[in-house]
Amino acid sequence: MSKGMKEGISGYVFMSPTIFTIGVFVVIPIIYAFYLSFNDVQLLGGIDYKFIGMENYARTLDDSRAMIALKNTAEYVLIVVPIQTCLALLLAAALNSNIRGKNAFRIIFFLPTVTSSAVLTIIFMWMYNPDGLINTFLKFLSLPTYNWLADPDIALKSIMIMNIWATAPFFMVIYLAAMQDISDSVYEAATIDGANWWQKFLYITVPILKPVTFFVVVMGVIGTFQLFDQSYIFSGGSGGPNNSTLTVVLLIYQYAFKSLDMGYASALAVVLAFIIMIVTIIQKKFFGEEKLHD
Repeated sequence: MSKGMKEGISGYVFMSPTIFTIGVFVVIPIIYAFYLSFNDVQLLGGIDYKFIGMENYARTLDDSRAMIALKNTAEYVLIVVPIQTCLALLLAAALNSNIRGKNAFRIIFFLPTVTSSAVLTIIFMWMYNPDGLINTFLKFLSLPTYNWLADPDIALKSIMIMNIWATAPFFMVIYLAAMQDISDSVYEAATIDGANWWQKFLYITVPILKPVTFFVVVMGVIGTFQLFDQSYIFSGGSGGPNNSTLTVVLLIYQYAFKSLDMGYASALAVVLAFIIMIVTIIQKKFFGEEKLHD
C-alpha cells in the first residue's frame, strides 16, 4: 500500500464520525422526506405508504393556506434581509472606527445573538402587550399605539422588528472581521486624494465587502425562509391572528404533527428547499465574485 493511500485511509478514518453523523441525521432524512413527498403516508395503526405520484405537489397550488404562508414568508424575507444586512454593515462600520468604548459596545450589541430565541420572543411578547413597554413609550412620545399581538396587519411586523434586532449583531461581527482585514494603505491613499469618511465607506469598503455581503444575504435568506419558533410562540402554533404570522415552516409543522399528513408536509418541505436553492442561485449571479482576495 502506497504512502498516499495510507494517508487517504487515515483521513477518512478521522472523518468517519462526522460522515456518519451527517449521513444519518442529514442525508438520509433528506432522501426519506423526498420519498415521502410522493406518497400518502398513514402513521396510525401501522405505517403504510401509498404511492400517489405528484399529487402532493399539485395540492400545494390549490391550498389557500400554503399560498398565505408563502406570501407571509416572502414578505418577511424581502423586508428583514435588506434591513438586517444594512444595519449590520452600519454597526460594523461604526465599531470599526475610533469611537470611545467600542469594545463595550461590541459586547452590548452582540448580546441578543447569544440569547435564546424562545426567551427573546417571550420578552418581546411582554413588551408588545397593549400596556407593555413599547406602547407605554409610544404614549410618552404622544405617538399612536398598536395592538402588536392581535392585529393581523401588525403581528408579522412585530416578529420582523424582533428578528432584525436579534440577528443583525451576528452579521455585524462577520462584517467587522472582514473590515479589519482591509489594508489601511487603501484608506490612506483615498485620504490623500481628498475622500471623506462617507466616500471611503461607499467606494472602498462596500465594494471590497461584496463577497461578504453575498454570504450575509444568503445566510439571511436561508434563516428567514426557515422562520418557525418565533411565529409558533407568538401565535401559540396557530399562525394567527387570521393566518397573519403563518409561515411555510410552521405550516409544514401543522400538517406533519397535527394533521399527521406527513406526505404533503414533506412535499411542502421539498418545495421550500427548491425555492431557497433558486433564490441562492439568483443571488450568486447578482453578486458575482465570491472571493475576498485574489
